[in-house]
Formats: sequence, C-alpha cells, structure tokens
Amino acid sequence: MWRYLQGTPRVVLLRAAVLIAAIAVLDWRVDLNIYFGFLYVFPMLLVGTVLLRWQILSVALLCTLLSELFDPFRFEPIESLPRDILAFSALSGMGLLAREVTRSRQREREHLQRVEKEASARREAEEQLEFLIHSSPAAILTMSQNGEILLANSAAHRLFGVAEGTLMGRNISRYIAALGCVPSVEETPQTFRTEMQCRGERDNGEVFLANVFFSTYKTAIGPRLAALVVDASEELREREEYSLERTLAGSRILVAAVSHEVRNVCGAISVIYENLTRNGALKNNQDFEALGSLVETLNKIASLELRQSTSNSDAQVLELRETLDDLRIVLEPYCEESDIALNWIIPEDLPAVWADRSSLLQVLLNLTKNSRRALESAEVKRIDISVEVARQHVLIHVTDSGTGIASAERLFQPLQKGADSTGLGLFLSRAFMRSFRGDLRYDPAQPGCSFVIELAIAGEAEPDSWRAGKHATHSTVIAG
Repeated sequence: MWRYLQGTPRVVLLRAAVLIAAIAVLDWRVDLNIYFGFLYVFPMLLVGTVLLRWQILSVALLCTLLSELFDPFRFEPIESLPRDILAFSALSGMGLLAREVTRSRQREREHLQRVEKEASARREAEEQLEFLIHSSPAAILTMSQNGEILLANSAAHRLFGVAEGTLMGRNISRYIAALGCVPSVEETPQTFRTEMQCRGERDNGEVFLANVFFSTYKTAIGPRLAALVVDASEELREREEYSLERTLAGSRILVAAVSHEVRNVCGAISVIYENLTRNGALKNNQDFEALGSLVETLNKIASLELRQSTSNSDAQVLELRETLDDLRIVLEPYCEESDIALNWIIPEDLPAVWADRSSLLQVLLNLTKNSRRALESAEVKRIDISVEVARQHVLIHVTDSGTGIASAERLFQPLQKGADSTGLGLFLSRAFMRSFRGDLRYDPAQPGCSFVIELAIAGEAEPDSWRAGKHATHSTVIAG
C-alpha cells in the first residue's frame, strides 16, 4: 500500500485525480441507495503526501461537494449539512494525517541518513586516528588512575625496549617514574595539560632523556592519563657537543687575545733587556741572563699559532628571517620587563646569507644586551632593529636611544686599560662574524649607539673570495 503513496508529486496527484474521477463516475452511474463518499478517503491519502494544508482542505471540500452532488437522496439542509460536515472533517483529517505521517517518515529517513553519515565519518576518523597512533614515531600511551598502561603504540614498545604487545598491563612508573606521580582528576580538581622533561628507563635498565606531553581526563569508566613521549637523548648530546664547540671557539679567541697582549708586553721587555745588554752594566749577571731566557720563552708561548674552531666551514646557507624571529621570541619579553620599546624594520623578502645560526644569534643577543644595559638610566628607551639589503651583503642595524659611545677608537679591543669590564663581548662578536666572512662595525653617524652587522648574500656556491680567505681568517680575527 505504501508504495502506491510514493512517487513524484505529479505522479501522486495524477493517481489521486484518477481515483476522484472514478469514484465520482461510480457514484453518478450506480443507482443504488449506497453512500459512496467514504471512497474519497483513498485519494485523500494520496494528496496528503504531497500537498500543503490549505490544498488538502480544498481537495476535501471538492470531494465532499462531489459526494453530495451525486447523492441519490434529495438535499435536505437539516439532514445533509451535518452529513457533509462530518464527511468533510473525515476527509480533511485523513489527508492531514497522511501529510504528517509522510513528513514524520521523511524526517526519520533524513535523521537515519545523517546518523549513518556521522557513523561512517566517525569510523573513518577512528581508523585514521588509529593508523596515526600506531604509525607515529613518538610513543603514545594511555594509562588508568593507578598508572597501569591500557594502550601503547609500536613506538612505545620500541622506546622502552619491550616486545610488541607486552606493555599493556604494566605500570608506567617502571619506565617513567614522573608520570606515575601525576594526580588523577579524582584526586585533584586541577586538569593537567602540560609537558615536562624527565628521565626515562628502558626495560634493560638503559636511561634516556624524555620529553613528555601529557594530559588527564575523565571517562565513564574512570580517570585516564594520556601521554606522548619522545626520546630527547640525541638532542641533548648534540646540544652539549655544540655548546662545547662554542665554548672552545670562544676560549681560543680569548686566549689569542691574551696572547696578543702578552706578546706586546714581552716585546717591550725585550727592548729594555737589549738596551741593558748593550749598556754592559749587567754583563755576566746570571740573574739578568735568566730573566732574558724567561722573557724569550714567554714570547714564544704568546706567539703560538692558535687555530679556531669557528672557521668558514661552520657557516652555511641561513634563512635570516628565521633567526630574527628567534631573536624576537627571546628579546621581546625582556624588553617589555624593562619598558623598552622594540621597533622592527624587516623587509618581506630577505635573501639567504652565509652565516652560522648560533653565532649570529649570540652576536645579536650581545648587542641588544649591551643596549638594554645602556638604556637603564635613559629617559627614552628604544631599540631599533632594521635590515637593509645591499648589492652583495645584508646589513642588520641595531640602534638604541642611549647616549652613545664617547670614544670608539678602541671599541673592539679586549683588556683595555681603565675599562669597566674586559671588553671581550664585542671582540668575540666581531671575531665570530669575521669567522664566516661577515663583519661587525660601529656606526658613529647614527644618533645614540648603532652597530652594523654585515653578512654575505648566499649564492649557488661558496664565494671565491671566501675560499681564498679561509687560510687568512685566523690572522684577520686576531689582528682585529
């Protein structure tokens, strides 16, 4: 029956019209004392599935008029009107009922389709999430309130050095003790969504450094702890080795600077020693001859050639904007605490340069640190960092609104007489810049205190002038 009520609106209305016409002809041609008006119920079921309410009422009124028109009994208002009202109400109710049933069925069908679509999307998302978890290079685990491991991917088994599928049921405190101390959401109202760096231990007792990102949450079956664990041991080793290389590089430059000063002092002592020797007053004096031997030995020690680890080979093609972004991340909080206004003037398109990222960042931090110290007593506290692209170089200007430098002749020389500090910061900064064919200079033309960092623009290959100057880098740095 229901399939006869379905179809396009045109087909359903055509069926209803044929039925109404057939019932009218039947009522007209059959001369029996039988009321055929009840048959109009069937076309009303049809029109109720496709028409609006007022249209359904109109068709019901038409059917009522047709039943009254072909009724074999004569129209009597007292008897016919109640019958017609009853027939109209029954036909209208049937049509409206069919409309509501159809709409309800349609809503259920749409809801079912929507639920099936959501279920399909949920299954697809779960499959993708499961694939992501199991194929992730990071260890992903979920644990119960007491630290029992409920789920662990393949990376977690490799990280802890256990066979695949054997982690479930074990306690996380055996491998990462810090995770076993995290309180659940039932023990504290605080929800944890944070990270930490701690020590981890593999199943064979090997210790490693772990970066752990974890969160606590509540489910219908109890509190849970989810964690993502990454082995940071290699990063720690690389960081410490690189820090050692930087320390050795700075130490060698410092020793070279000290040797340079000692060599100057030894040269002056040698001149005095030669003058006293020519005078002859201390001839054959053993103490005087011993003093000469000591001076000569000290001069040889100070003249030793010291090679630097910050040679041109440390430099590489560097995206300057990334380094400046790192500087901004480090510098802005400190300047905000000191009420120093930072002004960045950086072009959109910056070419790649030849530099060592760590050394360049250290130089920039040293310059801005000096500016912060100089602006402590200044009325206007401002630091401008701008970048200018020249023909073959990129120039980074670091300018502050301080009082400037009164005497800049010996600005980059260490161990100056009467200086407040050793003066090694600027000396090492320029030495680092020159180690990868850059430079650092003071710009007296700008108001306040301004330094300019010069970097060579990187091409497809290492510049010829760079390759030719590799063997001269040491002497250039020391002479500076």
